[in-house]
Amino acid sequence: MMDRLFKYKGIHPGIILGRELEKRSIKQHPFALSIDEYPQTLNTIIKGKRNLNTSLALKIEDKLNLKEGTLAILRTYYDIVQEKEKLNLKTPKLSLLRKSLFWDTDFNRIDWIKQYRAVIKRIFERGNFTEKKEILRFYGKKKVKTVLDTITRPSFPTIN
Repeated sequence: MMDRLFKYKGIHPGIILGRELEKRSIKQHPFALSIDEYPQTLNTIIKGKRNLNTSLALKIEDKLNLKEGTLAILRTYYDIVQEKEKLNLKTPKLSLLRKSLFWDTDFNRIDWIKQYRAVIKRIFERGNFTEKKEILRFYGKKKVKTVLDTITRPSFPTIN
């Protein structure tokens, strides 16, 4: 399983545990009882709804003859991915946005979540391709489209 460790980097270790049990044709309920754990607890871990603590990871690794620390390392990789996602949710990549676009406000005090309408409008009115791409990545296409659809655009006369 250590060989596949980097392949599973960022995936919840419970999901990988579930695959391993399935691969070995081991049922969850008897396995949970064999390691003195509640079957419900193991089930929620396998579904990725609960974190796998170190002591339980060691019990599982011992019972499945896995290299010690495998599941704990996978949990660490998963935690890193989760933290990175949390950081990415708060602000777009500011290095890709020109501060001069926000000349009328303090760039460091922009609340990227609350002021999303003004940010999207500003970037799509005056931003370059890279800035627009970053805003699309950060807010998502659906949110950007919703904001852009509410902006009144000049109507052009139709030619008969």
